[in-house]
Amino acid sequence: MIVIDVQESFRVRPNWSVVNHPDIADRVQRLVQAARAKGDLVVWILHSEPGTGGAFDPAEGHVRLIEGLEPIEGEPVLTKTAHNAFTTTNLQQLLTQRGIGEVVISGIRTEQCCETTARVASDLGYEVVFVTEATATTPLPHWTTPADATLEEILADPRTLSPEVVLERTEYVLAGRFATIRTLDEVAGQLVAS
Repeated sequence: MIVIDVQESFRVRPNWSVVNHPDIADRVQRLVQAARAKGDLVVWILHSEPGTGGAFDPAEGHVRLIEGLEPIEGEPVLTKTAHNAFTTTNLQQLLTQRGIGEVVISGIRTEQCCETTARVASDLGYEVVFVTEATATTPLPHWTTPADATLEEILADPRTLSPEVVLERTEYVLAGRFATIRTLDEVAGQLVAS
């Protein structure tokens, strides 16, 4: 179980008010509890952008798990500086040492860090289960939208993709190529049953 970027950094940004799954911590916690019950490893990933002065700068104090989520003893917490959870961490080494061949992906930004991690995991030979319902994202502005556009401007732009569209597109590009798409109920139920 890989939990990606479910951190306070996102909750202090203006666009958190329009996140598709404001209950992402509860959704992830359900998967984590099921994984723990089965004895599966849970790996927590945090995203860090040191020296930027933004929400992901550790100096600002937001690079920590969302309140209510807590690793237990033996669950690694890795900090990445790239979009995927592998490139700037020892995640692959950790999984290899434990003989893990399948990963379950959950976390924040469905189409960014979660999808990218799923793709890299697949390329590295892991079987990937992507639990879209246990990922979260916000409306995605068109790539030509100015970086300083307000949330109101982004939402008013007809080119902005809704979180529902982002999730659907993510599933389209991952399914059958990089990952198997599963629901929260399927994965939580499977983990508990096995």
